[in-house]
Amino acid sequence: MSHKTRKDYEEEVRSWGFHHVFTWTDGPNAHYKPHSHAGLTTHLIINGQLTITYPKDPNPDKKTYTVGDRIDVDANKIHEVWIGSQGCTYVIGE
Repeated sequence: MSHKTRKDYEEEVRSWGFHHVFTWTDGPNAHYKPHSHAGLTTHLIINGQLTITYPKDPNPDKKTYTVGDRIDVDANKIHEVWIGSQGCTYVIGE
């Protein structure tokens, strides 16, 4: 099994059609209050985990994502995020 580099993951996200691609790391237990982005964003987790909820949904629930998972967040969709106890590194595509 080959070991992917950060560049490999970034190229993978670019192949999905995203032009602005970068890798981001959050420290343990970071929290992002409810917010949104002007355009579609994607997140490919390469280390750690994050939990996300969509508080404006009729029945919001929290879902946790781990290494290898892809999370797409639609433009203007309000979401809230909690980072796991080990932190999280992910490639973001915008």
